[in-house]
Amino acid sequence: MISLLDSIRGPADVKKLGKNQLDALAAEIREVLVRITVKNGGHMASNLGIVELTVALHRVFDSPEDKIIFDVSHQTYTHKLLTGRNGAKFEKLRLTGGYGGFSDPNESEHDAFVAGHAGTALSVALGFAYSRDRMGDGGGSHVVAVLGDAAMSCGMTLEALNNLPSCTKRLIVIVNDNKFSIGGSVGAISAHLSKILRSGLYRALTAAIKKMLGNGSAGKAIVRNVRNLKRAIKGLFLPTSYFEYYGLRYFGPIDGHSIAQLEEIFEFCKCADGPVLIHVKTTKGQGYADATNWPEKFHGIDPNATTAKNFRAQEERISHGEILGRELLALARSDKRIVVVVAAMGYGTGLAYLRDNLPEQYVDVGIAEEHAVTFSAALAKAGMRPVCAIYSTFLQRAFDQILHDVCVQNLPVVFCLDRAGVSARDGATHHGIFDLSYLRMIPNAVILQPKDGQEFINMLHSALVWRRPTFIRYQRFCRLNGKVDSLKFSQFLDIGVGEEIVAGEKVCLVAIGNMVDLASDVASELRGSGITPGIINARFAKPLDGRMLARVAEEYEIIATLEDNALAGGFGSAVMEFYEGIGKTARVMRFGWPDRFIKHGSSIDILRAENGLTADEIAAKIAAAVDAGTRG
Repeated sequence: MISLLDSIRGPADVKKLGKNQLDALAAEIREVLVRITVKNGGHMASNLGIVELTVALHRVFDSPEDKIIFDVSHQTYTHKLLTGRNGAKFEKLRLTGGYGGFSDPNESEHDAFVAGHAGTALSVALGFAYSRDRMGDGGGSHVVAVLGDAAMSCGMTLEALNNLPSCTKRLIVIVNDNKFSIGGSVGAISAHLSKILRSGLYRALTAAIKKMLGNGSAGKAIVRNVRNLKRAIKGLFLPTSYFEYYGLRYFGPIDGHSIAQLEEIFEFCKCADGPVLIHVKTTKGQGYADATNWPEKFHGIDPNATTAKNFRAQEERISHGEILGRELLALARSDKRIVVVVAAMGYGTGLAYLRDNLPEQYVDVGIAEEHAVTFSAALAKAGMRPVCAIYSTFLQRAFDQILHDVCVQNLPVVFCLDRAGVSARDGATHHGIFDLSYLRMIPNAVILQPKDGQEFINMLHSALVWRRPTFIRYQRFCRLNGKVDSLKFSQFLDIGVGEEIVAGEKVCLVAIGNMVDLASDVASELRGSGITPGIINARFAKPLDGRMLARVAEEYEIIATLEDNALAGGFGSAVMEFYEGIGKTARVMRFGWPDRFIKHGSSIDILRAENGLTADEIAAKIAAAVDAGTRG
């Protein structure tokens, strides 16, 4: 017997289902979501929490004519299942050859926009609504923005709210509230009033009063005063005044796990004569006990992290975040000036240690990277020792604040950039392969990357005493040089001084960070071809170790740079610019990520293989260059 989910090939099939079939459909979807995320990894809790909401959206609205924009689109797994993507490619979700974990118009016409970072949906929705109103295309179509409650703290969302009244008179905004951050204690009162306001009797009565009073100035004044009185009464109980200030009519909270209630409010709001905000209450991880009990841990999981116990087993692989959290906790206990600043990623960056043990030295600003950076700048100016920990891909949003508020004043903020390099299963919006390029152009910046956990600790301690804007980038998991317990601070590093690991002949491999391991593998391949390369751990992308690089150019025929960053403007480019600056001719071969957006894949190794970054391919290219030079 075919399942309900397997019978759905698009939103039209969702609309055909009887209301008595919808709970069964939601249960089937949850079974698939749990099975796929356990197997492949991915965003479990957020997707389990939005199942009924997504079903209701596709029963009421007509995608793709109606634009449904999710913020962040990591919560679109159910949407994908209901828009023709259930099947073999969904089974490989986030893996090589499967669908991506975020919305992507290249996958389906039902995905209106690429959205990997939070806070963009309202701006996108306003753009679509403005275009619809301006051009008259799809005049009857709807634009729906689905925001997470955390996105309401994001600067872009607030900027879009400010712009909303002047952009459109017809927009539906849904706030998916799964953390009780809006109006939790007055839900019963607000739900009752919302039901009255959307009832047919209320609408008929309002229309009758308007008709009776006519269009005269006195009649308009009465209608306006009645409306103001209604808003004033609602304002005693509901958080409406804030949203209505921006021209949004507030409805809610609505039970986000009741498809019937959701359909009712959506149908009503389709006929609204102005922009509306629907406040929906959901439970993150709904239907899966561990995800409900530990929503932060199960927000995004690794493959086979099926329970909290398995999650702990996964974490036996030491992460840079784990090291950072442990080390900063010890440092902060002895120095009250140390303040950790995060942007809604305390658990992911490893700094929940500070949150749980030294909350007075821990500041989570929410999804507000720009504010996090400028706030940290002011802390440094006031004599504090701020450590600002933000994922590489998210720090991109704060480029101006880094340049204008931190580096112009040469302020000693230590930035810890987690997830630098490729984030294999997340894909193009999350790969942290651009930070070396966009940071190294900024004066006063010190940029470095550790080759292992021990070096990471030394870099952290050093950065706190350098009194410079310092950026330490690192991939998620860490290579250990010994046992975890043996990782202790051992030496201060000098700014701009690298490390020669081994001397060689003809070829020198100059690598930074995790690419030192790849350089060692390349060296092994080259030795099999009769070439004995030298290996240098550069440590610094800025400033470079000029003395060492100048010597290398004298001693070797070929200098090969290896970086886990885009080649365009990256570490290899910095080395070439250095040689140009000192008037030195050097034969430099650069190895890094090509000038295109890298798609998602099952593993980092697979992505490297697809982009020519394996040890054997790199070694073959270097050996060919050596051979060509010898013949020449």
